Amino acid sequence: MVNAMHPVLVRIGPVEIRYYGLMYLIAFVVGFFLVRAEVRRRGLSLSTEDILDVFLVTIPLGLLGARLYYVLFRLDFFARNPLEIPAIWHGGLAIHGGLLGGALGLWIGARWKRVPVWTLADCTVPALILGQALGRIGNLMNGDAYGLPTTLPWGIVFPPGSPAGQAFPGIPLHPTMIYEMIGNLLLFGLLWKLRKRPAKPGFLTAVYFMGYSVVRGLVSIVRGDSLWLGPIRAAHVASTLLFLGFGLWLLRTRLWKAEPRS
Repeated sequence: MVNAMHPVLVRIGPVEIRYYGLMYLIAFVVGFFLVRAEVRRRGLSLSTEDILDVFLVTIPLGLLGARLYYVLFRLDFFARNPLEIPAIWHGGLAIHGGLLGGALGLWIGARWKRVPVWTLADCTVPALILGQALGRIGNLMNGDAYGLPTTLPWGIVFPPGSPAGQAFPGIPLHPTMIYEMIGNLLLFGLLWKLRKRPAKPGFLTAVYFMGYSVVRGLVSIVRGDSLWLGPIRAAHVASTLLFLGFGLWLLRTRLWKAEPRS
């Protein structure tokens, strides 16, 4: 299947509106309203301004973590092209680094506003995974986060100027960004269904970490632009650590042990 995708939605003179940035903007707006609704439902003492304050700490740290994680794995390229380091509109945001940076931002925000960390995290993860799904639309239009060559009928030939088209010119590729978008939407549905069930704070966050680790681990099998740790995909290492270190540990801590302080 040949694709007519283009990363730019609208160009007016020197001004461009790119799908990549637009999807993040939509994710921010939709995520804000979802988080605010959950904060109110759970009875957290956070005003609209407080939630915006938390967002303005968490999102920049998440983006910074995502970019630094990616740059560290591509140091040879970025050492030769330092001006490309801030060019996130060209792609190159690693979700595992973003989760680490975002988690730090959320912890800072919770301490700043004096609310329980795990309860605030539970309010956030449905919006987070939905935002990740929206972000994959940007990846699709950008032609990054692409897959390996495939003979399946839904394989996509990306435009020559895209990262995917440059790596595999004229070759149908697994649309891994679509695979992950579908997985993320399914996980969003699960989290949205579970959010009203009685559970200790942190339960929903544990389900998010475990669920997303599985989604990303499976999709990474056919990713064509993977970051590597020797012979192992970095995404598989990070997903395993998140599944065990955050998911199972948090689930066990919040369900089967006395609740620790947030």
